[in-house]
Amino acid sequence: MSSLEEQIVEVEDEIRNTQYNKATSRHIGRLRAKLAVLRITRETRSKGKGGGSGYSVRKSGHATVGLVGYPSVGKSTLLTALTGARSETGAYDFTTLSIIPGMLRFGGASIQILDMPGLVPGAARGRGRGREVLSVVRSVDLVLFLIDPEHSNFKALYDELESSGVRINTRPGRIVISPAMRGGLTISATVKLTKMDEETVAAIAKEFGFHNGSIVIREDATPEQLIDTMSGNRVYLSAIVAVNKAELMTEADRKAMRAKLKPFEPVFLSAKTGAGVPETIEAVARSLAFIRIYLKPPGREPDRVEPVILRKGDRVSELLNRLPEDLGGAFRAALVWGPSARFPGQSVGKDHRLQDEDVVTVLVVRGGRTAS
Repeated sequence: MSSLEEQIVEVEDEIRNTQYNKATSRHIGRLRAKLAVLRITRETRSKGKGGGSGYSVRKSGHATVGLVGYPSVGKSTLLTALTGARSETGAYDFTTLSIIPGMLRFGGASIQILDMPGLVPGAARGRGRGREVLSVVRSVDLVLFLIDPEHSNFKALYDELESSGVRINTRPGRIVISPAMRGGLTISATVKLTKMDEETVAAIAKEFGFHNGSIVIREDATPEQLIDTMSGNRVYLSAIVAVNKAELMTEADRKAMRAKLKPFEPVFLSAKTGAGVPETIEAVARSLAFIRIYLKPPGREPDRVEPVILRKGDRVSELLNRLPEDLGGAFRAALVWGPSARFPGQSVGKDHRLQDEDVVTVLVVRGGRTAS
């Protein structure tokens, strides 16, 4: 009986060597589901064994950005350029052996930047403490990939994150899975499926040991989206790509790099000279999609000097979490003026989604009376 690692390699090789077409799509879907199950098993065993000590990072600020790249691409130098935090640098591999945090201030927001040890091929299998690094990557809000002309194999970096269950610049599929104790498997779709058929869905479910219950697919999903939903351990993160040491590149080099990195639109910079660093900061802030919320006490003007910084899509509940005291139990309603309100002073609950430059009055109950 081959080892778990050997089984993973065998399935990976079979997927790689099987030509994809309509006749083989179901077989490849089943293989990818089998690979996902094997990787989950490997991860579970790794956690059970304990292994060495991992990296512990306390998140702070309004968002956390992880610098991901090969050793010696200039992550430590970029951290210093962005935040002023000092991380040991050197022209040799594996200079950074721990997670070094720094804080970037931008437009009223505090952005934590993490300089992490470089990833190497095989990181998802544990090479070079890759699993520990990738576990930190899973906790960030934005991935900043950093490559340079000498270390430009972006796809290999991307694949390491994919192998560890990180999905970049995408969203979960609209698929609902409901287990049952008996009754067999029911598969239904609210739209026409063009990327997989019911037999493929059933084959993938079988690999996960899912024999009883229902699978409802609410979009024209791919087998990969179904596998991700059934795995249940995927993390969906935004990412941007920056190319360091751009001073060594000609315009032709940059054009070739842009073509190589599509659909990403890379930022070119020199962490050493500072060229392109402001553009990198702008790209980070744009990707994090901060919104500013102005608090308004009743009968007074809103505080437009120190807004509460949230993220696009955040609700009133996230605003309450940012306030200095716990108002959850005393919360009654919020009055909203601005882009997200249907009319000025609209009364909303905790699930209301806020938008940039909303003005909000929080109403609470104190001593049986409504206050703010």
